[in-house]
Amino acid sequence: MVQTDPAPSRTGAPEPSRPDAVPDPDPVPGEGAGLAVRDVVVRYGGHGTGGARTDPGTTAVAGVTLDVPPGEVLALLGPSGCGKSSLLRAVAGLEPVASGAVAWDGRDLAGVPVHRRGFGLMFQEGQLFPHRDVAGNVAYGIAGLPRAARDARVTELLDVVGLAGYGRRAVATLSGGERQRVALARSLAPRPRLLLLDEPLSALDRGLRERLALDLREALRATGTTAVFVTHDHDEAFTVADRVAVMDAGRLLQVASPEDLWRAPASRRVAEFLGYQAFVPAELSAAGRSLDRRGADNSAYDGSDELLAIGPRGLRVVGTSGASDAQGGSASSGAGTWVATVVGSVFRRGAAEITVDVVLPGADPGSPARLVALAGTGGSGGADEGPEPGARVHVAPDPAGCAVVRG
Repeated sequence: MVQTDPAPSRTGAPEPSRPDAVPDPDPVPGEGAGLAVRDVVVRYGGHGTGGARTDPGTTAVAGVTLDVPPGEVLALLGPSGCGKSSLLRAVAGLEPVASGAVAWDGRDLAGVPVHRRGFGLMFQEGQLFPHRDVAGNVAYGIAGLPRAARDARVTELLDVVGLAGYGRRAVATLSGGERQRVALARSLAPRPRLLLLDEPLSALDRGLRERLALDLREALRATGTTAVFVTHDHDEAFTVADRVAVMDAGRLLQVASPEDLWRAPASRRVAEFLGYQAFVPAELSAAGRSLDRRGADNSAYDGSDELLAIGPRGLRVVGTSGASDAQGGSASSGAGTWVATVVGSVFRRGAAEITVDVVLPGADPGSPARLVALAGTGGSGGADEGPEPGARVHVAPDPAGCAVVRG
C-alpha cells in the first residue's frame, strides 16, 4: 500500500498513522484462503451526458480471474500498457474496480480502504524517508510494537535482505540496490497479508537486477510472504515467482509455473513475449514433428494450427554449406536443416552466437528471417569465433530450445 512519511512538522504534530499496519483478522471466515480475483475490470476516463455514458473510456483490465494461495509468489508479466500495474493497484484498493471482485480469504474487499486491507506495496523507487536512518525506515510501519520487539524485527529483516549492521546508516549514503533492499525490509516489517511489488527492480542496471531478483526470491521464501510481483522482464518473473501470469491488452493469456510456461506457451503471442524468435509450421519441421503435441491445459489437440516456436537458443549451426549463392537461403542440406547466410557473430554467454538470414519452411523465398543460431558441434569456426559474414552454413532447430504452440 502507499507509504507516506513526510518530515515531522515544525509545530511538533505527530507523524501520520502507519498505513502498513495489518488490520484485525476478518471476523467472517473465508471459503478460500489467500487472494481471489474474479472477472475484474478496470477502466480509466470516460464521460457521458444527461446520465448516459457515451464514452466508456479505456479498459485497462478486461475481466481477469486468478488466485494466489497463501505463501505463493505470483508474477504478473507482460509488455508496458498491458494492464498488469492497473490490476495490482485494483488489488491494493488504489484503483476502483468497474466490475468483478477482489477478495481475501473469501471476504469481498469492496469498500475496504487501502490502509485497512493489510497489504504492503513496494514501488520502482524505494521512496525511503531521507530524515530517517535505515533502521528508522524499516521500523516505520511497526511503531506500535514495544521497542525491544521492534528492534528485533528490524535486525531480523536487515539480515534477511543482506544489510546486517546497516541500521544506523543514512539512506543518502546507500546505493540504488541497497535502497531497494531497505524498501523491501520496510514492506515486510508489518508482516503484510499480501505484498504487492510494482516493477521494484526496473530502475536498476541489468547485473544488479539479476542479483537482486535472486535475493528477493530468497527473502520472500524466508518470510513465507504471499506476493504479487509485476514485471515486464520474463527472466525476473522466472527467477522470483512460483507461477507466472502473462497479460496482454488487459487480458490474462496464461498462468503456469515458469518451467511449464517456457516449455508449453499457450499461444504464439505468449511465445513471442517470452522471446521465441521464429515460428514454422510444425509439420514442415522434423523438430516440430518430434515434440509433444499438447496444449496449455496438457490435453491433446488435433494440431491443425501447430507452429514450431524457435527459442532464443533453439537454433544451431550444424555444419558448413556447399550451396551456391544461386540456391538462396532456402536451400536444404537434408531433413530438418536449412541453408543460411551468415550476417555476423559475437561470443556471449559461453557460446558463439551467429546471426543468420534464412528462409524458413513455408515462408516467401524473397523474405528471409534474421535469426540467431548457436555455434554447435560440427559448425565452422572455433569455440571463440564464428564463421565470416557471407559464409553459408547449415542450421537446424534444437528441440530442447523449441516448443510447439497454437497459431
